[in-house]
Amino acid sequence: MMFAMALELSRLSPLENGPGTDILAWLPHLELPAMARWLLRLCVFPAGADADLWRFVALAGMWFLMSVAMMLPSATPMIATYCEIADTARGKSAPVVHPLVLVAGYLATWLAASFGFAMLTSVLGASTGTEGIRPLPVAAAAIALAFAGLYQFTSLKDACLAKCRNPFATLFAHWSDRAPKIFRLGVLQGIWCLGCCWALMLVMFAVGVMNPFWMALLALSAVIEKQASGPTFRRTAGAILLVWAGSLLVLSA
Repeated sequence: MMFAMALELSRLSPLENGPGTDILAWLPHLELPAMARWLLRLCVFPAGADADLWRFVALAGMWFLMSVAMMLPSATPMIATYCEIADTARGKSAPVVHPLVLVAGYLATWLAASFGFAMLTSVLGASTGTEGIRPLPVAAAAIALAFAGLYQFTSLKDACLAKCRNPFATLFAHWSDRAPKIFRLGVLQGIWCLGCCWALMLVMFAVGVMNPFWMALLALSAVIEKQASGPTFRRTAGAILLVWAGSLLVLSA
């Protein structure tokens, strides 16, 4: 469903200069529900000032779905770890909160972040004269890529990544048989994940928001980054982003 929405949006508003968008010509057309098509068209073709609120909500919803599609696969080890601890507790006849409560808390963090990304999309769209979902102008794209690249080398990124790589310690230390506490635990895990990946989401502004090629690539990058040991992968990714940003500035000069 999410991939179909990305394809439809890309066709409604072609992502000029968005790397990887040539593959869209080879992919089949997937029919979307009428409501989904209406929301996507609202993102691309706002119908006057009275549609501003609806467009913002649509953008937030679009970012949330994109975040879920990109980040939930990388959260699989965390969910699996919770299920393992829950199975052990259940085997001892202890009460256990359903894993979906943990997932709901995790998604709540990304839902809140999606409104922030939607606001940034609107601001960038207004300041650059684009809809906000198209690739940014070269200079702005270079800044976004440089920011994302530099963040890969920060201690905050390293700390958040360490938490994501070892969810057992957090889950076990905050274990509870009460749903509100497990929901907050999911929120906490979502915050660590957001701390890992929010800067990488800026890459989507450079290549075009909802670019399906880069959605898949960044999702794969998040999975590898959280599973890899040591700083090699994140630093390599950061170096690539910095070189990319510098190349954009040089080639546009």
